[in-house]
Amino acid sequence: MLRSKPNIIITGTPGVGKTSLCESLAGSTNLQHLSIKRVAKERDCYEGWDEDSQSWIVDEDKLLDAIEDEARAGGYLVDWHACDLFPETWIDLVIVLRSKSNTLYDRLKARKYPEKKLQENMDAELMEVLLAEAREAFPKDLIVEMQSNDPDDIEINAGWIEAWIEQWTLQNCGAAEEDGHVA
Repeated sequence: MLRSKPNIIITGTPGVGKTSLCESLAGSTNLQHLSIKRVAKERDCYEGWDEDSQSWIVDEDKLLDAIEDEARAGGYLVDWHACDLFPETWIDLVIVLRSKSNTLYDRLKARKYPEKKLQENMDAELMEVLLAEAREAFPKDLIVEMQSNDPDDIEINAGWIEAWIEQWTLQNCGAAEEDGHVA
């Protein structure tokens, strides 16, 4: 099934600005913000609670089943701290947001993360864990690494992604729309 709109994963360590970027893009594009955290909660895609990290453990199989129809239709900004669980056939672009250590630390501290969870996330960012996961799960030409340290970065990143969406739409839907047929 051909999609008329792309699916874009916005991924990165918690606190790098995924949700802020998705909300900005949802307001300026025809794509919808698909918060995996919200979907997991609303559709009961949890398998338990992790007391140490003070967070829910997502049942990835149940989650994928819950969003499969939406993902196959296209038109989503997928907001999640991991990307390697999503089938490659669902995804058209993977944005890995990165932040400077001091910026990320301040954001996680402001969220009142427990020390263990804060340290795990800082380590994951320093060791580029999510970037490595993206590189293992998706072709290199689908992955873009972007800095997200301040509001200007959100604007710059959103502008780049908006231009990419326009190009994707022209390449994937433009010819069909010009003949009066929808892809």
